[in-house]
Amino acid sequence: MDQKQPSGLSDKTGFQMLGRGRGLLPEGAGRSRGLLMPTEGPGLGRARGFLPPDDFPPGRAVLPLPVEPKVAPGRGLLAQPDGVGRGRGLLPPVAEPKVGVSRGAVLPGQKHPTETRHPSSTEDTPASLGEEVSMPTYDQGSSLVSMFRGMGVTSWGRGTPAVGGLGRAALPQLGVGRGRALLSSLPPGQIKSVSPPSDPQTALQSQSRVADLPVPLRSPQPKKELTMEAAREPLNKAGTKGAPITIGSNYIIVSCKNEAVYQYHVTFTPNVESMGMRFGMMKDHRSTTGEVVAFDGSILYLPVKMKDEVVLKSVRRTDDQAIEIKIHMTKILPPNSDLCIPFYNVVFRRVMKTIGLKQVARNHYHPENAIVLEKHRLQVWPGYATAIKRLDGGLYLSVDVTHKVLQNDSVLDVMNMLYKQSKENFKDICTKELVGTIVITRYNNRTYHIDGIEWNKCPNDTFTLMDGTKTTFLEYYRKNYGITIKDMNQPLLLNRPKERSKPGGKQVITGEILLVPELSFMTGIPEKMRKDFRAMKELTLHINVSSEHHTNAIKQLLKSITSNPESLKELSRWGLEIGSEILIVQGRTLPPETICLQASSFGTGADVSWSREVVREVSISSIPLNVWAIFYPPRCADQAEELVSTFKKVAGPIGVRLARPIKVVLRDDRTETYVKSIHSHLTSEPNLQLVVCILVGNRDDLYSAIKKLCCVKNPVPSQAINIRTISQQQKLKSVAQKILLQVNSKLGGELWTVNVPLKNLMVVGVDVHHDTSKSHRSVMGFVASVNSSLTRWYSRVTFQTPTEELIHGFRVCLLAALQKYHEINHNLPEKIVVYRDGVSDSQLKMVEEYEIPQLIKCFETFPSYEPKLVFIVVQKRISTTLYAWAANSFGTPPPGTVLDHTLTQENWVDFYLMAHHTRQGCGLPTHYVSLYNTANLTPDHLQRLTFKMCHLYWNWPGTIRVPAPCKYAHKLAFLSGQYLHSEPAIQLSDKLFFL
Repeated sequence: MDQKQPSGLSDKTGFQMLGRGRGLLPEGAGRSRGLLMPTEGPGLGRARGFLPPDDFPPGRAVLPLPVEPKVAPGRGLLAQPDGVGRGRGLLPPVAEPKVGVSRGAVLPGQKHPTETRHPSSTEDTPASLGEEVSMPTYDQGSSLVSMFRGMGVTSWGRGTPAVGGLGRAALPQLGVGRGRALLSSLPPGQIKSVSPPSDPQTALQSQSRVADLPVPLRSPQPKKELTMEAAREPLNKAGTKGAPITIGSNYIIVSCKNEAVYQYHVTFTPNVESMGMRFGMMKDHRSTTGEVVAFDGSILYLPVKMKDEVVLKSVRRTDDQAIEIKIHMTKILPPNSDLCIPFYNVVFRRVMKTIGLKQVARNHYHPENAIVLEKHRLQVWPGYATAIKRLDGGLYLSVDVTHKVLQNDSVLDVMNMLYKQSKENFKDICTKELVGTIVITRYNNRTYHIDGIEWNKCPNDTFTLMDGTKTTFLEYYRKNYGITIKDMNQPLLLNRPKERSKPGGKQVITGEILLVPELSFMTGIPEKMRKDFRAMKELTLHINVSSEHHTNAIKQLLKSITSNPESLKELSRWGLEIGSEILIVQGRTLPPETICLQASSFGTGADVSWSREVVREVSISSIPLNVWAIFYPPRCADQAEELVSTFKKVAGPIGVRLARPIKVVLRDDRTETYVKSIHSHLTSEPNLQLVVCILVGNRDDLYSAIKKLCCVKNPVPSQAINIRTISQQQKLKSVAQKILLQVNSKLGGELWTVNVPLKNLMVVGVDVHHDTSKSHRSVMGFVASVNSSLTRWYSRVTFQTPTEELIHGFRVCLLAALQKYHEINHNLPEKIVVYRDGVSDSQLKMVEEYEIPQLIKCFETFPSYEPKLVFIVVQKRISTTLYAWAANSFGTPPPGTVLDHTLTQENWVDFYLMAHHTRQGCGLPTHYVSLYNTANLTPDHLQRLTFKMCHLYWNWPGTIRVPAPCKYAHKLAFLSGQYLHSEPAIQLSDKLFFL
């Protein structure tokens, strides 16, 4: 359509389009809030549902058009003093106002300017001839009566004066509410102008006149037959580069024999508020609905088809009120529809219970097969995390082998141990140790989060049961579980359940739960054990099972299901069939990358590790270490001397020039001693480049104090070394080499890189960590590359509360990074690739619709700057496991294995990449979801670039699970949230000080 002159409209003057008219005038149509229409040469503005010139399907506007309409593109028209535009409740008092549509504006005591024109009438209305429509003059004192929707007889919809354009919720005969009006295409000459009535009486009469119009306003439509929802075309996300490889995965094919699943909407008249009553009433009519139902209170799913509308009768037992239940079919769903997945998972949970597994939280376990580690007072329950999912390849059952670590000690045992250690501050220490932990009650296998300790309560206290009776905790456990509580003086543990709505209703589960410490057992690995390397190694042997053990456990589960008649019956009720074999698919192994140093380059081996090469060859660039200090207590003097001499031996091959350090022997190893000594040397030596501290034991408080001083107050790169790390003489050389490489990175040196063909590229990594000091505060780490070889990085941190959106800090960081990039390169990047960690599947849509547009908006800060943006979400916590399949056995897939079909998600361009080498356990890939891609990078480009990024983490001479900028962002966010609790000094932003 020509923007200036709509052709073919002059012969259709005064026609009417029914439906939603917003700001539509007889003189011309304009949608502007409070802007006035011009008096002569009426123009056409932005109307909703404006029709093409030659065809008039049902529209969304009422447009009595003038003889020669002119179209003015844009939103709203020029303001003129003698017209009334579409203002919200504002009608300016003018001498000869034109007729507009105002929201909620009805003037008392005034008649409408036009009269209803009957088709048989011989008079022509001004509107139909394109003449000016007269209107009564409004006085200065005219007041607006209707500020509410549809107030007053002379107002339709939101108080809109009836002047040829109908507002929302118009009269019944003209298309009710927001619905599209039914007006079939008309040949020229049959279109008549119908002006609204000028008073209530005429309004009533006009209802009978509508039937006489030559064009029927509401033609009877045949009842639309419900059909099954069509399947969408899959997205093109498959790459081609790399060698083919056969891989297995922890997914089992699920087939559904049902042709369809039928969705019904259930209404209760009069309304029944109680969900329990609704479920009970529906249960009474199982003879009609059948035994197999999924009902959430208002939506009913059945595997069988009923009539389109079924009316049932029931009685509310509380007051004998007769209730009419109307069941109306709304959709016919394919059996693998997303809407069916939740109740398929409910069915499968029943199946897991049927075969004898115990549910703890979301997963199912074999308590009788527990592995007991008596030495560490632990037991490990083997189990499964299962979920039915709809993926690109169809419906699958995901089975992940999982383990629950339980401590043999009850919470009471832990309390007694803490009491022996410190009697004075027992309550404070106990609260600090226990609040925030997860406990399990063995009598019902439920887990609870400890939110507090009720010191003034004990097992002899009473509480109220659901039926209103009161009982003591002692009596309750004896009667219901046959358990006798021994310690009567123990306090009680407090759990506050998270508020959550029940399905289909607004009822919220609230209240507090009190637990007895004697019957509650600690879960998870104790903090002391986490720091014990040998203990963790022993535990890992039982948890990180090999691919062979993993697949055998999955096969054992499938065997248990298929050999149990009850579980097969449960599945067949919804027509589900679980396959008997692990899914085998075709994947690819990406080509190996070349690692580039200053004067040499080399290809990676099968284990993608270059730890030998990196200590024999000179790094890309090194910072000379001229002034540096080493701080240590007297008992660490020998190790400190040995370390410094080893540094000198290994520095040459790496290319680091190392001067003699300032050795500072501390009085003792107290935190205050370290901090004061470091601070005084930083003050007296302003050119100090590096602070090295040797620490005794795992001292979080000391480490935190040193980092706060060196990262926030007096910014300088710092290196903390545990005395145990440098105590073994045979490993000292290797340790010293790694420390020197890390120190070089912290000072701004460049270690190695890979060849990335994309020019003018910036790669960004973002991760979020929760601050431990303030439970409701989270910290975002942001790291961006600022040179073409991806060897210089710019980092920032932002803190925010739950009410603040992450994007605000994100934009600030990105703008600062772009300015830094420009400062170094004298131009801005043409392509920006963002790797965003810490986003779950449920948040993908929010990130796509809110974060990315806001990010693009910040490019407007720079004049005429429109870079290409790629936004990739990185997901580590996934249940997908990959195995290499060869010679009828399962193993670990090689680094660079990529899978971009079958198990990928339907709505996104995504892929699984296993970039790292796994020595123990299964292949745990990382899931990458491309949410935005204006750089037109193909799936091959995205996969290869991501694999390259996994080579650039300078703390490890090999590939890692996630792209290096993501890992850097994680390290930065962890340091800031765990130890600093504030933003690091801006002076360190161009160095990797957080490694």
